[in-house]
Amino acid sequence: MTTDTIARPEQRPASRAPERASRRRPRAGTVTGLLLLAPAVVAVLGLAIVPILLVARNSFAESNVYGGITGGFTLENYAHLLDPVYAKVLGYSLGMALLNTAVCLVVGYIVSYYIVSRPPQRQSLLLLLIIVPFWIDFLVRTFAWISVLGRGGPVFGILEALGVDTASLSLVPSQGAVVMGLLYAFLPTAIFPIYASMRAIDPSVKEAAADLGCGWWQTHFRVLMPLSSTGIVAAAMLTFIPTLGVFVIPVLLGGGKDQLVGNLIVTLYTEFRNQPMGAAVSMLLLVLMLLAMAVAGLIARRGRKKAA
Repeated sequence: MTTDTIARPEQRPASRAPERASRRRPRAGTVTGLLLLAPAVVAVLGLAIVPILLVARNSFAESNVYGGITGGFTLENYAHLLDPVYAKVLGYSLGMALLNTAVCLVVGYIVSYYIVSRPPQRQSLLLLLIIVPFWIDFLVRTFAWISVLGRGGPVFGILEALGVDTASLSLVPSQGAVVMGLLYAFLPTAIFPIYASMRAIDPSVKEAAADLGCGWWQTHFRVLMPLSSTGIVAAAMLTFIPTLGVFVIPVLLGGGKDQLVGNLIVTLYTEFRNQPMGAAVSMLLLVLMLLAMAVAGLIARRGRKKAA
């Protein structure tokens, strides 16, 4: 009894000492992970977080005669956003973003369903054909639409061959050209998420729906679309958010008559030389994007709960 009671206390500290020492020493894997993560953290801070904070600070600053930042703190920049001019631009931007999102989702869903229904080898070829045109610069592709829709282009040639009077017809600049340009610019961002979600659906699900009496429309609206809702929501978010900030397409294809929020920000910074007001509109655009992401997240969460 005495020997055991004397030996046990001596063995306990000896066995626990290495454990305590190992707990105090930082793990080599943790240090390596932090070192590997450091460049990404610095890049995000320097290229994203810090610029956003500077724009947020400038949105509350006062401007001098030349539109520069003079410091101070004021809410007048945000109060000016209630002006009918800014409200009109905001309403037009939201309308065009919703329209472009709806068109991209419809066309993207049809294209994605067609690609999924093809053999695997053809699927890769079709996806490559969608990606290849977007290797060209965005500005060059936008100028190409001016040649396609302008006089002397293929569209006018087809209309004249059909006997349509094109003397008073103008496709560029026009709202239709803006819609076509936005659809062309953001259609791939709608196709790929929907395609990825459709590809994960078991083909036997569609066959089971047909065996149970579902027609083509019922199979899509009651079976395939709910199962691919995650990709549809992601496609809507990836289409709606960038459309709000685009500014090249409305200027080149729309003539700059109706501006989006992105055009307004560029105009305030470059032409009006009003940096605080441009920063305030930029923060408004950021808030709209965050709200869109929050709504998309809620819809996706509800879809996952229903699927579960």
